[in-house]
Amino acid sequence: MADVLGSFEQAVLLAILRLGDEAYGRAILKEVQRRLERDVPHGAVHATLERLEQKGLLRSRLGSGTPARAGRARRYYRVQAAGIRALNDARAAVESLWDGLSWPLRGRT
Repeated sequence: MADVLGSFEQAVLLAILRLGDEAYGRAILKEVQRRLERDVPHGAVHATLERLEQKGLLRSRLGSGTPARAGRARRYYRVQAAGIRALNDARAAVESLWDGLSWPLRGRT
């Protein structure tokens, strides 16, 4: 396992996978907020996207500019094979921590 993914990095990668071809900044932000059920700063998502791209876990491309966006293009993201491997490794690590524990957890009395 090369890089261990943080929980927020996992949330961003999973949001991109859920959004498919429509994975761009604002849509990713909304999906992460919806899934985590909390407000997330816009800058946190963009910093995470840049970091994940630098790690080679995702790739981005610019779409076409539109009149509705004053000619500005959206940047779309796609999870790469290394990102899928990192997510699988992260899930396996968490599942191994849970192995042998019953759910829901109960405190000791």
